[in-house]
Amino acid sequence: MRRQSSPSLPPPPDAAGKPQRSDLATLKTLLPYLMVYKWRVLAALLCLIGAKLANVGVPVVLKKLVDDMSVSPTNPQALLVLPLGALVAYGLLRLSTTVFTELREFLFARVTQRAVRTIALKVFRHLHSLSLRFHLNRQTGGMTRDIERGTRGVGSLISYTLFNILPTLVEISLVLGYLVTHYDIWFTAITFVALASYITFTVLVTDWRTHFRRTMNDLDSKANTKAIDSLINFETVKYFGNEDYEARRYDEGLQRYESAAVKSQTSLSFLNTGQSLIIATAVTLILWRATQGVIDGKMTLGDLVLVNAFMIQLYIPLNFLGVIYREIKQSLADMERLFSLLDQNREVADAPDAKPLLTQGAQVRFSHVDFSYESKRQILFDVDFTIAAGTTTAIVGHSGSGKSTLSRLLYRFYDVNTGSITIDGQDLRELTQETLRHAIGIVPQDTVLFNDTIEYNIAYGKPGAGKDEIIAAARAASIHDFIASLPDGYATMVGERGLKLSGGEKQRVAIARTLLKNPAILIFDEATSALDSKAEQAIQAQLKEIARSRTTMVIAHRLSTVVDAQQIIVLDHGRIVERGTHHALLAAEGLYAQMWQRQQARGEAELASPTDEELVG
Repeated sequence: MRRQSSPSLPPPPDAAGKPQRSDLATLKTLLPYLMVYKWRVLAALLCLIGAKLANVGVPVVLKKLVDDMSVSPTNPQALLVLPLGALVAYGLLRLSTTVFTELREFLFARVTQRAVRTIALKVFRHLHSLSLRFHLNRQTGGMTRDIERGTRGVGSLISYTLFNILPTLVEISLVLGYLVTHYDIWFTAITFVALASYITFTVLVTDWRTHFRRTMNDLDSKANTKAIDSLINFETVKYFGNEDYEARRYDEGLQRYESAAVKSQTSLSFLNTGQSLIIATAVTLILWRATQGVIDGKMTLGDLVLVNAFMIQLYIPLNFLGVIYREIKQSLADMERLFSLLDQNREVADAPDAKPLLTQGAQVRFSHVDFSYESKRQILFDVDFTIAAGTTTAIVGHSGSGKSTLSRLLYRFYDVNTGSITIDGQDLRELTQETLRHAIGIVPQDTVLFNDTIEYNIAYGKPGAGKDEIIAAARAASIHDFIASLPDGYATMVGERGLKLSGGEKQRVAIARTLLKNPAILIFDEATSALDSKAEQAIQAQLKEIARSRTTMVIAHRLSTVVDAQQIIVLDHGRIVERGTHHALLAAEGLYAQMWQRQQARGEAELASPTDEELVG
């Protein structure tokens, strides 16, 4: 009976094509990460308030000191005591400001770094949980730059908000409150209007400038993507002598980035000029009113010093408001791109009640499977076969017939459109992906290694494996003698994507890695296609021995490598057209027999194994 499921999902939209998240939505996403240490946050805020109270108290004490020194003394001892008391209070308040500020940063350091760490790890895990479709469509260079800027933006946002904007707002409130209660309304009015004008002008101009920064981000990511892609494909560039072409492509991105950067800097100059004009006007008006008050006898010299000190303390941080606000907006924009990665649809996800895979021989069953990478092009049509536990089934057919798609579905990189795939009667969609993939080992046709040592790449099949186990796996894959002959042995670095090794050496490392994993189900996807005839014969014999007690699916182009398989499935345009043993299929004189005769006539020694990759959406 055919089990139905929802059709395959369309490719997830690129993050750049999504509607932009609002700043508020980004902040709401960030807030839970900060509240993990809510008591630290509260203590840091109390320290912030304490620092600002001390900071505002400094001009008040300074006023007291100036007034005391300005009065003609009637008692010389009082003249000595009062200034000394004011001086001590002045010094203590200055010290308190620094102590409270540093204590605030000490308390909040763990909050910030834990938030950055948690978010970065969550994004990393989420990217690994996304479907193969996403990773085939991604642009690695741009995505890594988005992650780097986004995690840095978390720390920047917290720093600028908690250590700059919020303290300034607290100080503005305290200063305005003091001016209202101690001086005439003009001081408060001038200060308030100046602050409102300054903040409004800064916010409006900075918002206008933000799209220049977004453009710079996009162009920077695109240029970085081209550079990374070109460097990864270094050999291809060299093969065709296209160094200048790649440099021109990279420079095109840099030119557009340069243009956006110039516009950004020009608009910054306009912002700074406008801010300076507002500040200069406000300070001039404040000092004029204070000077007039001293002349009229309504204010003392201490009041003049106090008002001037207040203005300096306010406008020094405000002078950086444009930069700070711009950086906050930039941090929000960077975090928006980071969090958009978390918004990517996982497409293939564990069911809420997913269970671990329990193998009892590991029988694999493809039951009436239909599948398509995209709705307009179906790859598999009613594929139905069983791989009995402990047996080997070979999948053969022309390139593009759907052979490698079967291995991807078995690994559950995609979900089937209709039908089902089961292991010992357990539907893959009802299992946890972790236990499913732990039970399967694959030797792919295109082996990609980590830029690390040979030992690390073999041990990747079983993290924590001992050196003896690694060497035993290397011996089984017939690569130990080669490794031992290298100057650095197992500590030899393999280079980016393993490019320091030949194709055959990389494939034998992949075989050793899979042997070390010791899975219940094996998949050989053209596992010996990069080996010479002698090495292939040696490894084929070893692979047969390894597969003897395991359920094995062999995807092959060279038919001579699967003649001993208990079952051979012949695919043609996504449909099973023949099945049986090697001798039975030859006797049937069908497609398999034609392929066999063609390969025998051409000679396998001259046969180049083509890439067996289906087009994906």
